[in-house]
Amino acid sequence: MGLGVLAAVLAVAGIASLVVGPRSLSLSEVWYGLWAAPDPDQRLTETRLIVQTVRVPRTVLAIIAGAALGMSGALILGHTRNPIADTGLLGVNAGASFGVVSVIYFFGFSNPFQYVWFAFLGAAVAGVVVFGLSSLGRGAGNPLTLALAGQGITVFLIAMATALALSNQAALDAQRFWDAGSVAGVGFGVIWPVTGFIVVGVLLALFTLPALNLLNLGDDVARGLGVNIALSRTIGIVSITLLAGAATAACGPIAFLGLMVAHVARYITGPDYRWLVPYAGLLGAVVLLVCDTIGRVVVRPGELQAGIVVALVGAPFFAVLVWRGKLKNA
Repeated sequence: MGLGVLAAVLAVAGIASLVVGPRSLSLSEVWYGLWAAPDPDQRLTETRLIVQTVRVPRTVLAIIAGAALGMSGALILGHTRNPIADTGLLGVNAGASFGVVSVIYFFGFSNPFQYVWFAFLGAAVAGVVVFGLSSLGRGAGNPLTLALAGQGITVFLIAMATALALSNQAALDAQRFWDAGSVAGVGFGVIWPVTGFIVVGVLLALFTLPALNLLNLGDDVARGLGVNIALSRTIGIVSITLLAGAATAACGPIAFLGLMVAHVARYITGPDYRWLVPYAGLLGAVVLLVCDTIGRVVVRPGELQAGIVVALVGAPFFAVLVWRGKLKNA
């Protein structure tokens, strides 16, 4: 029932995303714009272009990327057993940013379709390196080790990306816009290939959910119950990298989204990841879609990027988490 309610809320948010913008459209205009062929009437042609080339792509991307970030956030909580772990902490965002800046600096690419693949590659490599480093030494598998490895790689990649961007104006401009996190300006030429990676990530995630429940009881208990810990963690890492890397590559880093919706989903469902992860996916899609819609309204005729709106929501959310934690420990 809860998933059905969230799906209905997502449908309403999707309709609102198609209607609301610098130029508001009626439902009849949206319907016309979705199905209309080219028309000699300039106003109708403008409506068709707004709906088909602007509103629909950003709505679809917000749903896909939000769901991917929400699911990856829940998976990260489970596999790291760290309540503050997210894609930023694990180096995914910094790796994607370094990939974008590097390809613009060295090759002069400026089209999102050109550099999105390098952003995905950077995010994937960063995620694998962080998990690899955290698996070495006496602290292998420790959530603290993972956080320290992620922070180290993140600081290094941010420093490298900043150094490249400061010496190239085009790279600096691209980094400033991309780092804000936005679902605008990305066409289906980027969305569909990225969706393929996300679908693979979702399938891998669903495959590991029963084992993830057992892993959260502790490695010794999970091993005693027959879980192949190395295989489950490897599949989980690949799934997180595909979900978070593809979403970040397409729309830039969306801070706090995965972490925020994962905690909300856990509050609703409890610790069972077979329910928690699907809830987090739907919540992530709803939150990103609503934040993107709000960003188009609050500073008309301009707009705030979705990543900025999510961060403005996420900061108070973190404050509430800290406040509730203090009350609990009092």
